[in-house]
Amino acid sequence: MKTLINFFIGILAVLMLQSCIVSGRPNIDFFKQSGHHYKEAKFASFNVPVFLAKPFIKKALREDGESEEVIALIKKISKIKVMTVDNGSKAMLNDYSKYLNNNDFEDWATIRHDGENVNVRVKQNGETIKNMMITVNSDKELVFVDVRGNFTADDISKVINAATDK
Repeated sequence: MKTLINFFIGILAVLMLQSCIVSGRPNIDFFKQSGHHYKEAKFASFNVPVFLAKPFIKKALREDGESEEVIALIKKISKIKVMTVDNGSKAMLNDYSKYLNNNDFEDWATIRHDGENVNVRVKQNGETIKNMMITVNSDKELVFVDVRGNFTADDISKVINAATDK
């Protein structure tokens, strides 16, 4: 009986940590479903296990002296997907931007710093923001972050203001 319980605990642990595995395939919907083939682009993607990451992120933010607005936003996150692309192109970014526009994402902020652009787009359902797409591009290196949760416009505005103040 004890062996059987340990076996099921082991399987459960493997399934929970499975999302930590880095993949060479895209995990952002546009790139998975796209008819476009970006032959020279190299993808690396992973899903962040939020229930494991939240305590570490909040602790690190407090140690770094981050504002309570940022920490409060972390509590509202339910899922995070991260994907990096080497050898990305402007055409790729343009296609992705069109995809977001066609899927009711609103452009909320573009922050430019040291040759890098950070773009924040959100998808609202009434007053609640369910999905936030963050794109960071620097020449041919791109980072896409898909954040899901229940946010308000005020939550995101506070975080954007905190980021631009620094």
